[in-house]
Amino acid sequence: MDVSKILTDLKEERRQIEEAILSLERLARGRGKRRGRPPAWLTEATVKRRGRPPGSKNKVPPAAKNAAVA
Repeated sequence: MDVSKILTDLKEERRQIEEAILSLERLARGRGKRRGRPPAWLTEATVKRRGRPPGSKNKVPPAAKNAAVA
């Protein structure tokens, strides 16, 4: 086992991890309300549904049922 080689490998990994952390921090800082159209890959990921959500079709509140009977 060559200790100097292990140390150089670990230092290289640490450098790569620090770069990844810095780029993620820059991304997090740059997040804000964006203007304009979202990118195509983002619109493909989200599916838009139109109309009412399932399970909410023409529900009548209980107070309206009692008023119609009287």
